[in-house]
Amino acid sequence: MSYPHLTRTQAPLTSEIDAVNEYGQQFKVSIPAERALTVYVDKRELVTLMTLGAHPELLVLGYLRNQRLVRSVHDIESITVDWEVGAAAVKTRHGIENIEEKTAHRVVTTGCGQGSVFGGLMDEVDKIELPADVFITQRQLYSLVNTIRLKETTYKSAGSVHACALFETASAEPEMLLFVEDVGRHNAIDTIAGWMWMNMAPMLVAPRTALPPEGEVPPEGALSAELVPTLVASNTGLPPGGAGLARGGPALLPLSPALDVPDAAQPPGVTKGLVFYTTGRLTSEMVIKSAQMGVPVVVSRSGITQMGHQVAQTVGLCAIGRATNKRFLCYTHAYRLKIEPGLVLKPELKPEARAESASIQGA
Repeated sequence: MSYPHLTRTQAPLTSEIDAVNEYGQQFKVSIPAERALTVYVDKRELVTLMTLGAHPELLVLGYLRNQRLVRSVHDIESITVDWEVGAAAVKTRHGIENIEEKTAHRVVTTGCGQGSVFGGLMDEVDKIELPADVFITQRQLYSLVNTIRLKETTYKSAGSVHACALFETASAEPEMLLFVEDVGRHNAIDTIAGWMWMNMAPMLVAPRTALPPEGEVPPEGALSAELVPTLVASNTGLPPGGAGLARGGPALLPLSPALDVPDAAQPPGVTKGLVFYTTGRLTSEMVIKSAQMGVPVVVSRSGITQMGHQVAQTVGLCAIGRATNKRFLCYTHAYRLKIEPGLVLKPELKPEARAESASIQGA
């Protein structure tokens, strides 16, 4: 089966402006370059997404997946993005059945800037099945958090963005497969969902392609600026010779070889699986999207909401929050987290507490 052709358009992730600090000094600062991307599906306007624009084709693909508008990646023929007109043209192979009915009901969520989902938020949650034998060790959790801490990010240089990452835990040290930043955490997770659909779907026939380096803009002329607006209007597909993931596209980078390592070759006590990380809070929508992606362990730098907790309990997802340095809270399905005694020192008692403890023991 054919995978969709995707253009590789990017835009600068930040821009410079003048700012004045508390001392009255004026200097240049970087800020995230938020921009609008209007999505057209088979010439029908669907939604406008506010995004950094780092990987817009994967964002659109993941959005369609997580909104449950498209059931298979093979249903998409092409996604063509043109920043000259701020539009993404999606061409499906057979159309989206009952699209008017599916998009008639919209739920405003707690996403940054008030996100929304089509249909009932909890629709089909009871049909989600996550692998029961996937877990994360405490050591892997600490390594994962440290990897995020050390990574050079747009947040460190410009602030005002959320980050999401996908890790694979087949070895003792979790490997980061993908890291995405965007103005909203839901855009970031949708981009990861799109990448997973292109790279990790069953019976994969398209090349496993890496995302281009963060912030890299393709050479001028890689996609004709005059041609793409026509594509948005006519939705006839990619121009002849246009670059796309299914046509070879950018340099190839296979996923971790550990994904294909036989179980017997794995370190003792480690089960291969996927772990999702987000800097944002674990709301019901974030938990549902993670579960739809088949990821059974989610780690967040923030906390969890009541509804997010209920959904995680229902689908069997391990939600770990407030994860900073060597601190964390496991909110749900703690059996997926293998605690390793001795990794964390017990907090030192204050002098008066130590004296009291000593007197009790002496008695």
